[in-house]
Amino acid sequence: MFENKSVAYYTLGCRLNFAESSTLAARLEQLGFKRVKSGAPEGGADLLVVNTCAVTEQATAKCRQQIRKLIRENPRAFVLVTGCYAQIEPKELADSIGGIDLIVGSEFKGENLTALLGDLTKRAEAEVVTTRFQEIHTFHASCSADDRTRHFLKVQDGCNYFCTYCTIPMARGGSRNPRIEELVKQAEGVVAQGGKEIVLTGVNIGDFGRSTGETFFDLCRALDQVEGVERYRIGSIEPNLLTDELLQWIAGEAQRFAPHFHIPLQAGSDEVLRLMRRRYDTALFRRKIELVKTLLPDAFIGVDVMAGMRGETAELFEQSYRFLESLPVSQLHPFTYSERTGTKALEIKPIIPVRERHERTARLVELSEKKLRDFYTSQMGTTRRVLWEQPSAGRPMHGFTENYIRVEAPYEASLINQCTEVVLGHRLGESSQGLVIL
Repeated sequence: MFENKSVAYYTLGCRLNFAESSTLAARLEQLGFKRVKSGAPEGGADLLVVNTCAVTEQATAKCRQQIRKLIRENPRAFVLVTGCYAQIEPKELADSIGGIDLIVGSEFKGENLTALLGDLTKRAEAEVVTTRFQEIHTFHASCSADDRTRHFLKVQDGCNYFCTYCTIPMARGGSRNPRIEELVKQAEGVVAQGGKEIVLTGVNIGDFGRSTGETFFDLCRALDQVEGVERYRIGSIEPNLLTDELLQWIAGEAQRFAPHFHIPLQAGSDEVLRLMRRRYDTALFRRKIELVKTLLPDAFIGVDVMAGMRGETAELFEQSYRFLESLPVSQLHPFTYSERTGTKALEIKPIIPVRERHERTARLVELSEKKLRDFYTSQMGTTRRVLWEQPSAGRPMHGFTENYIRVEAPYEASLINQCTEVVLGHRLGESSQGLVIL
């Protein structure tokens, strides 16, 4: 039906979105679509797919900007918009941007999405296919399969936490997951395609098993048995769900799980954590970080932190900054608080001026850069296994160690998608984020 039809994609937001876009692309390819770049000759693509993000106001603004640009570049395209923004604010999208044909919410963006395309005839106004977030129940299996060594395997979706600043439960519904046996088969499929590294991703992956009666630890142990996977990385996991049992297993019995953790903190102040309705305090967070470093001294630890949350006074931010400064973590991922419609945080006072929010974020970025430099320095002269990736044209070969250090070396075709042991050497320059081989 869609033979000789072309499709262009644009994905914004998290790894989960990219995994879902990749799965949709594979499905459309099976139906006959040929992938092209946006704005290709002869008027661009026949179908334009935009997978949106709504984590901040800046994210939604960028979505609108990109959709308008893509419509200009592809004037005859049938325009499909899906993702979190499409779920949360479909009317805003439909009213503010002319030329969108189909807006699809979270419950319908899986296997049945292609049936909604019809014959790709442009529509007078956008058709909205969505539902209330309480009615989002389907788990849409996804795994990225782009031209890269690393694959992102979606193991869980949705969230039941309802933190006061966050719209994710409204965008993706409640926590749910497939059975372990299904994910093991997907991991085996990655191996069959030649993939060597799998990142376990989701919205709240530590909550895995809520819909099947299993546990995240059960999942990790099962995946560890899949032959041919060089290593797994655990995506972002809540500190209260990162169990001591799992950490001890990774440090001891696990064969394929990398010493690399991404643990959201959001605030280093117990008062702000309470305002956010997070499910831990700073004492628990510090204990988890220290346990990781005790069991796995060379582990890479990334930490999410928010600046300028409503109620975060200057004194509370300084408290948070000092707490972060004292933690033995490798890198921070700072972001600026943004008001989101429908969240409980809108009831909190005082409101932090936007300029001050950005100033706080800038301080956290500086602290992160120092911590990353210190971590890289601590790894000088150590021997690590690097999985080499295909570089962009004209760039040196690069890859990542098990503890997530980016390494560069002269290009050697035979090493792409292979693991080799290297001794880590000097930094490539003041602005570089990588090391080289000694």
